[in-house]
Amino acid sequence: MIYGFWNNKGGTGKTSLAFQAACAYADQHANERVLIIDVCPQANLSELFLGGLTNNGSQHLLARQGETLRATIGGYFQLRLPSPYSPPTFDPADFITHPRTFNQSIPDNIDLVCGDPLLELQSNAMSTLANTQIPGTDAWLAVINWLSDFLAPIRDSYDVIFVDANPSFSIYTQIALSSTDRLVLPVMADDSSRRAIQNAFSLIYGLKLPSDIYASYAFATRLKEAGRELPKVHAIAKNRLTQYMGPSSAYATVLGSIDEDITKLLKSNGSIFTFDKIDQGVVDIRDFQTTGVVAFARGCPFYKLASGKLDVLGQRIQVNESYRQNCIEAINQLVSHF
Repeated sequence: MIYGFWNNKGGTGKTSLAFQAACAYADQHANERVLIIDVCPQANLSELFLGGLTNNGSQHLLARQGETLRATIGGYFQLRLPSPYSPPTFDPADFITHPRTFNQSIPDNIDLVCGDPLLELQSNAMSTLANTQIPGTDAWLAVINWLSDFLAPIRDSYDVIFVDANPSFSIYTQIALSSTDRLVLPVMADDSSRRAIQNAFSLIYGLKLPSDIYASYAFATRLKEAGRELPKVHAIAKNRLTQYMGPSSAYATVLGSIDEDITKLLKSNGSIFTFDKIDQGVVDIRDFQTTGVVAFARGCPFYKLASGKLDVLGQRIQVNESYRQNCIEAINQLVSHF
């Protein structure tokens, strides 16, 4: 099963949730093999897996990008640029990193395809290739299939794959989303998150497009015409909820509106979801607070993070045990959906 974490709005905690959820899942399923694919030019997820801020995650990522054959998603896409419409001979292992080699906090059953800022440079070339008119060839589909081509020879080697997609709908994001089976949508308690969810359903599923003129160009239309399945919405993670939320708070009002929107979509377009009722697919996740700051600085899953005063770049920061347990509980609730 391939799970994609995505929202076209930045700042919803997508990467932090993907990191913690993937680590917790791998720890709880030690006999399974887990692959993480970071399809984001910021590559923040990769830095977390490779050690975070305090344990040289950035330097380790730069080293992987500096390999003779660039050991990142950008390195694989670079290999595809001269051969966009049919896969060349390649070994996926050349682009896969074992994070435990660099970061002892990461479960040993996790592998990683690192993110790469090269994606931004590649994007225009990839879009041009996808829009090339070639008799007898669906150029767009051939490019959209790049990640599926990468996974084809190794998919049976992994039990679960997690994909972290960029908060955009650029060509490399479409490549990422087209390869996923199930979608995790993180949202926050603000009205921009509500609009972002509405935009997400338009972008992926072609719902409520502003004009019929866009329908033939829509992501959903083109995938369906090629006989491909769209990813199904599997979980909506209400992230960074304040512990002081009351029933009359502005936060609760916005989140209630999001629930109303999803409930309407469940009735009108239920086939795009893996759940039938709102409470089956929504996960409430409280703000990680200082615990999150320390965990992400260290590239450490919550379940392995010590409580008490910890050193972060020369500063002693207090990690409260009860807050840490709250973080673990929240992530476990999300993991229970996988």
